[in-house]
Amino acid sequence: MSDVKTFLRGLDEAIQRGTPESRMKALWHTTDLMITGRYSEEEIWTFGEVIGRLADEIEVATRAQLSKQLARFDQAPVNIIHKLAFDDEIEVAGPVLQESERLEPYALIANACLKSQTHLLAISKRKSLDETVTDELVTRGDQEVVKSVATNNGARFSDFGFLHMIKRAEGDSILAEQLGLRKDIPRHVFQQLIAKASEDVRKRLERERPGMVDQIQSSVTDVAGELQSKFGPVSRTYFVAKRVVATQHRLGNLNETSISLYARSHKIEEVTIGLSLLCALPGDVIERALLDKNREMLLILCKALDFSWATTMSLLFLGAKDHRITAQDLSDLEKEFGRLNLETSRSVLKFYQSRKNAAVADSNARRQSTAAGASR
Repeated sequence: MSDVKTFLRGLDEAIQRGTPESRMKALWHTTDLMITGRYSEEEIWTFGEVIGRLADEIEVATRAQLSKQLARFDQAPVNIIHKLAFDDEIEVAGPVLQESERLEPYALIANACLKSQTHLLAISKRKSLDETVTDELVTRGDQEVVKSVATNNGARFSDFGFLHMIKRAEGDSILAEQLGLRKDIPRHVFQQLIAKASEDVRKRLERERPGMVDQIQSSVTDVAGELQSKFGPVSRTYFVAKRVVATQHRLGNLNETSISLYARSHKIEEVTIGLSLLCALPGDVIERALLDKNREMLLILCKALDFSWATTMSLLFLGAKDHRITAQDLSDLEKEFGRLNLETSRSVLKFYQSRKNAAVADSNARRQSTAAGASR
């Protein structure tokens, strides 16, 4: 270590007295020496100090060349990598922002907050991106940056990042399609995206992601035998409940308060009928939402109806096995409910309604076609 320090100290003194040409030679000599040798982190840092001083004295083209050389060096001095990353010239900053593994997420976030859109674009092309970094990129980046992040398979997104991307995708069919094609997009986010997408984008996503679309469709259309009704055969009490709840609805008295009261009283028939009327969805769809172990659809419906967490919680307990939910699961559900957006949840509800109406129309058309064929 002492030999390296002595050598670099002597080099540093020579730099101060040297010409631009000698400084250039010193830069490449020092860089080559560092890359080809085996040094400790402390020694590498010292190399970085000298290279950093040399970099201050050289023109943009040479700094850009240095950046390219150090970008893929996995032991590059962190101090010089940071210096290059925050250079105003993108020719200098770009290579290390895009490729250097020596940049920690905090440095990338700071860069995204302080530098230009071209700097953000370089960051968006990294082999991997932490959720905290993508949050900044999708918030601060322009459309080019956002589209670059959307197509980066190594980028990880938080729920905030995905939901923010949905907002950015409104009116931008290219971004909507890029986001919808991501393999890591959660189902509830895909539902919100497709609910807002144009007809052309929706059709393309249905072709490209049939499995995801089928999951959504199966949750909002009738599938014979898919879910055995908890009620069993339709009983006399069901017809009584339907008449009472329908009357309430007709008089304008069916609301969150009445649904909450039914739920706390464990009146699942009244809850199912009431939510069916308020959501304009068939009872079997509501039943599926109440009883499904994946509570996502129920949370979306409650948010779309602008229900409070207290009412939502009573519905969750109603549909839970033995009406029990662990404290941890309940806390997670509350956080998920809090993250949902009212507007996008209502868009998803409209999507549910449109898929159901389309399925009913298709069923009626097939029935009429069959009847017409039989009458010939």
